[in-house]
Amino acid sequence: MNQTTSKRNPKWHRDEIILALDLYFKLEPGQIHGRNPAVIELSEVINRLPIFDIRPDAEKFRNPNGVGLKLSNFLAIDPNYHGKGMESFSKLDQAVFYEFNHKREELSRIANTIRQTVSNPQLRLKLYEIQEEPEEELLEFREGRVLYKLHKYKERDSKLVLLKKTQHLKKYGSLDCESCDFNFQVKYGDLGKGYIECHHQVPLYQYEGIQQTRLDDLALVCSNCHRMLHRGMDTLSLEELRKLAFITP
Repeated sequence: MNQTTSKRNPKWHRDEIILALDLYFKLEPGQIHGRNPAVIELSEVINRLPIFDIRPDAEKFRNPNGVGLKLSNFLAIDPNYHGKGMESFSKLDQAVFYEFNHKREELSRIANTIRQTVSNPQLRLKLYEIQEEPEEELLEFREGRVLYKLHKYKERDSKLVLLKKTQHLKKYGSLDCESCDFNFQVKYGDLGKGYIECHHQVPLYQYEGIQQTRLDDLALVCSNCHRMLHRGMDTLSLEELRKLAFITP
């Protein structure tokens, strides 16, 4: 491997592009440069995202000049801009631009939630520790990886999960999957006693800041149903999965 390749930083992630596009829509073309305080602040936010562990060229990693260039990429994509932007934009830059061009309030809500999430140093470190399963790494979440990690973090709150299980047992007398009715204790005996997984039902696009998780936000599901809910994160509700689970082949 040559020196140039070894020092190349990773490609821009969807979360970063969402943050950059949100700022782009708030600036005039003449304000898009690395000396703008808003661009400098965005560079700092992006550098706090719990996404990349390895940054080969840490000095240049998403520095203000690089962030300014990324914003200039949107000028080349924007049909309402009649000048000439930086045309080295990626397919993902273009896809995210057209996805949110007419949904700017939704874009701002997602961007603001990402910002609030990474502004908490303790939470940011906890999100860094969350590892994704290999198949999850292949999925592309519309709201990005940071909010997906926040989703998983909420599901792993041991105190809240215990309260949810206790509530469910008191009401129903057993821990059956709320999607397919599978019961680990019935299937595996004492080995499965008390075991079931917890799914946070609030869709990622509805996250607005670091709101407190309520017991009603959680559902108890088996491992298989939990994986399917994560695969269909942006489109599949618990009720819809339950319908699929009971469709006769």
